Amino acid sequence: MVTAGMRNARSILDLPEFNVLLFAFLVNYPWEFLQVPFFAGMPTAGHWDAILFCTRATGGDALIALAGYWVVAFFWGNRYWILQPRLPHLGVFIAVGIAITIVFEWHATEIAQRWIYAEHMPVLPVLGTGLLPLLQWALLPPLIAWLVSRQIGR
Repeated sequence: MVTAGMRNARSILDLPEFNVLLFAFLVNYPWEFLQVPFFAGMPTAGHWDAILFCTRATGGDALIALAGYWVVAFFWGNRYWILQPRLPHLGVFIAVGIAITIVFEWHATEIAQRWIYAEHMPVLPVLGTGLLPLLQWALLPPLIAWLVSRQIGR
């Protein structure tokens, strides 16, 4: 017997937004831990402090992915674009993530001084933005889109 609660849970699980958040969190979490050596003080931070920092960063990554998803949905007028993403969709999805990352990294490193890049973090010459955070948004959005399309499109 299928209850109303089960139908509601199923409908939430089928929402593209829920899946973008879920898979963005899942693929960005390991990336955040892999970046630890490239941020000053992170390799020597306390275990739980580092986990909390990476978890918060991953939550931000998931929200950036959701923002990118919504921008694409707005411009194409289709929330389900992610079921069959085309190159222009992915280009905008990636571009939004990169743009937000440039602004956020600049603010975090220059204005708020929330973190400092380690000496061996490659940075873009003019912007000073770390290359690894930018690569994150060039490489992971297509994977997120693929995972979401596989999950919802079953």
